[in-house]
Amino acid sequence: MAPRAVIVGPPGSGKSTVARLVGERLGLPVRDTDDDVEAAAGATVGDVFVERGEDGFRELERTAVAEALAEHDGILALGGGSVLDPGTRDLLRDRTVVFLDVGIKDAASRIGLNRDRPLLLGNPRAQWLRLMEARRPVYEEVATVRVDTDGRSAEEVATEVLRELGEVGEPQ
Repeated sequence: MAPRAVIVGPPGSGKSTVARLVGERLGLPVRDTDDDVEAAAGATVGDVFVERGEDGFRELERTAVAEALAEHDGILALGGGSVLDPGTRDLLRDRTVVFLDVGIKDAASRIGLNRDRPLLLGNPRAQWLRLMEARRPVYEEVATVRVDTDGRSAEEVATEVLRELGEVGEPQ
């Protein structure tokens, strides 16, 4: 069993929304590892960061990703930082991984760069730019497909993802 596609990208790229749309169009279940972390912790991602720190969150996230990759056969959205873990990157090898790329302008307009984003506290724009500078090479390393989301609706991005996956891609 393996996910049909794994969706990765930074905050504001639309991972959860695009995963849901792609899953709906393909008639496949959708899973988001941030939801799995929240279920395991009994708290929001933001609260987990506050209560357990980033290391505690990353430990829960590693487990959630490994379980989802082993158990889920639909569309899987990973938390933005999950690809930083070398073990997770190993698990992503030989899988279809879609990197949703986004620029600061579109990311800011989608999420405001501060709501429930513990790694973006303080100066959210500067934090997001630093985060992307560090993560971009990792996203590119794990990706088998890259889709630019700038200036596009979630529906347009989902259609492009489906095209890249070899599916028809038109809304039903």
